[in-house]
Formats: sequence, structure tokens, C-alpha cells
Amino acid sequence: MQMVNVTIDNCKIQVPANYTVLEAAKQANIDIPTLCFLKDINEVGACRMCVVEVKGARSLQAACVYPVSEGLEVYTQTPAVREARKVTLELILSNHEKKCLTCVRSENCELQRLAKDLNVKDIRFEGEMSNLPIDDLSPSVVRDPNKCVLCRRCVSMCKNVQTVGAIDVTERGFRTTVSTAFNKPLSEVPCVNCGQCINVCPVGALREKDDIDKVWEALANPELHVVVQTAPAVRVALGEEFGMPIGSRVTGKMVAALSRLGFKKVFDTDTAADLTIMEEGTELINRIKNGGKLPLITSCSPGWIKFCEHNYPEFLDNLSSCKSPHEMFGAVLKSYYAQKNGIDPSKVFVVSIMPCTAKKFEAQRPELSSTGYPDVDVVLTTRELARMIKETGIDFNSLPDKQFDDPMGEASGAGVIFGATGGVMEAAIRTVGELLSGKPADKIEYTEVRGLDGIKEASIELDGFTLKAAVAHGLGNARKLLDKIKAGEADYHFIEIMACPGGCINGGGQPIQPSSVRNWKDIRCERAKAIYEEDESLPIRKSHENPKIKMLYEEFFGEPGSHKAHELLHTHYEKRENYPVK
Repeated sequence: MQMVNVTIDNCKIQVPANYTVLEAAKQANIDIPTLCFLKDINEVGACRMCVVEVKGARSLQAACVYPVSEGLEVYTQTPAVREARKVTLELILSNHEKKCLTCVRSENCELQRLAKDLNVKDIRFEGEMSNLPIDDLSPSVVRDPNKCVLCRRCVSMCKNVQTVGAIDVTERGFRTTVSTAFNKPLSEVPCVNCGQCINVCPVGALREKDDIDKVWEALANPELHVVVQTAPAVRVALGEEFGMPIGSRVTGKMVAALSRLGFKKVFDTDTAADLTIMEEGTELINRIKNGGKLPLITSCSPGWIKFCEHNYPEFLDNLSSCKSPHEMFGAVLKSYYAQKNGIDPSKVFVVSIMPCTAKKFEAQRPELSSTGYPDVDVVLTTRELARMIKETGIDFNSLPDKQFDDPMGEASGAGVIFGATGGVMEAAIRTVGELLSGKPADKIEYTEVRGLDGIKEASIELDGFTLKAAVAHGLGNARKLLDKIKAGEADYHFIEIMACPGGCINGGGQPIQPSSVRNWKDIRCERAKAIYEEDESLPIRKSHENPKIKMLYEEFFGEPGSHKAHELLHTHYEKRENYPVK
């Protein structure tokens, strides 16, 4: 790699020739403030917070997009630079709704941090303030344009990474806003509710629909039997909300905290992930053996499902009919669990703690109510759970570890890895191979479907049958993969698609890390590492070996793919309107 010599604040360093000034400064441990910049997502130099003086240049330059060159001299803290940054920040603040005390991003707001770091004490510019309506009609995402700083990070994520394009920049000058086509609510455009826009927003302009009060109300109702289940990705991210390093596993503390909040039972959604593998694996085997529609595409990610319904309805018959794990669990809790414990199903109130904002939309789908009641009553994100814990004053870090509750508390390592991209595929292969052969397989880890490559392909030998598999994460990669199949350029038996880049570990409801972290550390890697460590630590690592799942089939469902299983654990999907919206 070609290297060049540059000088930043009289510090001489050697950096790769393809670096920007911002990257070079980072290597020299020199901090340059940013706001709009998000590495590999939004590199447009729009906000001008990162301006620097470049020797020989006639004006200040944006460090995030200015390329280095041999002999370049840069100054990051001259009076002109400091004044320019402060003026820019004050102008942004002059048209920003200053309700910091009640903002969901208070103390985790990049604008707030900049104001503190740049020592802004007064705002010299007083002018007209925007007063725009809040869009809160979506069950998943709330959009507050009065807090928007026009950084465009959400637009780049939605349009360029996810290729959904539900939002964009409209109007010009002071009237510029980030909005939807025709300024429709998010609920009336092909937004897939993935929440990736929330994760990259530096302020509180985008947030999840808060359903905490619904849960408090249910917990206070003596007529209800309120139970909770937690997705695998939550346990490797929740600790970040309490100051722990990224990727800390807090499974036991999480269960203990939920118990203290007042839930009657705390269950592990991983158990239902094992159930999903039994149903989905059986579905795959049946389609392969009986000439069914292939490739079979996983249906665990509700953001991906809605994306498919809007953009690729021709693939709806390829989708697995299996409900997502937490919806399966909800159906089981309101049928088998209620029956076994003599509880009226109408009194069983199921709360799901998910890393995903799209699960909020999913829980409201009318087809997910196979017992006559919604399979899941309320979905809370990882962030919402953290707020509930903090609200009650629980000292999370000092909690003793607690185990998940019986009778549905045991899960396999295969269920755990659902939280990372490739995890559903690997879990399925661990089971499908043994179901085909009727004997234990020598191999348990299928690393060829792991990792953060946007699209992964693998040919896996299973008892004399070669399974052609593909894994895609992030909807932009899903689009590439499906277009390749439509063009006849690829042929697979089984495909896993997750809406969020990295899978559920990077879901739209996970703890928000600021750009100062996201730009230089891949949080997906840290969380995924913890997921696989938990898998390795468990005594049971295959879904079909989970004794709770065996018991469930013996006592209730009979066998995978049975009539009762299809009634409670399977669903259907529908073609949805795409642009132009009505």
C-alpha cells in the first residue's frame, strides 16, 4: 500500500495514500469533531463541523472528505477553525428544539456532546424556529423533524445501505427537511420499520415508538399473567446501557432484572428459535424431497418480510411459512403453557424484549393471532428495557445471575446464534443434516456462513446431498441477491436474509453507539463474538436435542409440521403497495 507523509498540528505521520485528513488525524490521536460523518455510510462533508486549515488552501476544508497527499500540512485548532466550528454549531442549535431534559437521547446525544466539548455557553443567533408536526403513526418509528439537524445520516442508511428509500431530503434553504414522499406518515410508505435510521441519528429526531407504559399497566393488573421473553441479541447488548464494554454477555443479570420488574415468568426466545428450526428444517426437507418451491427463504426478520412484500412479491411463495421465534413462542404460551398451567389464554400477557423495532409492527399483524388473541401483546426494544430498569432504580451491574424459568427455559446454542447473521442458517444445518441421515454429524460449526461479508455462499454436504446455501444481511445485499436469482445467475436451496446489517445484534432497537465509536470500531463483531461464545459454552448445541422441544412435541404438537403445528406456528404473507403511495 502506498504511504504518504503528512503533518497535522506539527505532528509528522505516515498514512495510507487513500486516507482522508480525518482518518490521518485519528491515527495521530488527534480528535476532530464530526456530526454528519459516518464511516462507509455518510461521507459528504455537509455539516462543516470537521473543518480544518490546510496549508495552501484558500478556505477551510472538511476533514472527513479531504484526501491526504504527500507533504500535506494541516492545522486543526487555529482561531479561525475554532470560530468556524462554534458558529456552525450555534447556527444548528438556533433551530433545534431544546427539550434536552425530556429527550430520549439526553446524555447520548452527539449534538449535546459537541456543545459541551466546544464550550458553547450562549447562542448568538436567534431567529425563526421550525415547528413541524411529529410523525408518530408508525407502530415502530417516531419521526420528530423539529430535532433534526439535517446531517443526512438516516437518508444515506435508508437509501444507500438498506435501499428502501422511505425518506429523503426535501425543500431548500431554511425549509429543508428530511421527509417521506409527499410528506406521508411512515406508516403509509414502504418503510420496513427496521430502525436503522434510529441507530445512525445523532440526536432524537428518530426514535422507537415507546410502549413502556403499556407494560407497566399490564404488570399492575392483577387479572393478567404477564410473562416476558428475550431475544438472543439482547443479552450481548443490554450491558452497554449500563456502562459495560460492547459485547458483554449479561444473560443472568438480564433475567434477574426482569424478575425484579415483576414478570411472572422470564423465558428465553432461544427456546422458540429451536422450535423454529424444527419446523423450518422439516419444511426445507419436504420441499427438497417433494419438489416444493425453492429456494426456501427464512422468515425470522420482520423487516425483511415487509421489504419482500413491498419489493419482491414474486418471492412470497419462497418464504418459509414459519412465524418468527418470538411469535411462535407467544402462540405456545397462549396455548400449551396456558393449558398446562390452567390459565385462561385471554389473561396471558406476553411481552417480547427484542433488538428490533420491526417486531413492534410484526406483533400487530392480524394473521399472528392463531389462538384468537395476539401471539405477542407488546414488544419492547433493548433500549426500552434499559429505561425500565433505570426507572426502578435497580443496580443492574450488581445483580446476581438468575436462570430462565421453566417449563420453557432451556435452549440450545443453535438458538443463541440466531442473533448473528448466518446464525439461522448454521442452526438449521446442524439439525437438517442429522434429520436427513438419522445419525449424529461429525461437524457442528459451519464457519462458512459466518462473518460480515454482505453475501455469503456455501455448498454443504449433508448425508450425500449438497445443500446450496446463501446468507445476506442488510436489505441492500438482499436486493442484490434476489436480483441475481431473478436474472438466473444463481441457484440455491436455502437462503437466510436478515434486514439489519450484521443481523439482530445490530437491530434497530439495540443500544445506540455514537459515531465516535461506530466510525472506528465494528460493534457487530464485538456483539457477534459474544453470541458465539455463549453457543460454545452450552451443553446442548443442536435444536433437535433440546429436551424442552422434544417434550413440547410429545405432549402437544405431535411432530414437526403437524396439523396443530401449522395452526399455531405457521403463517402467510401478502403483497403490499410500493411507490407510488396512494
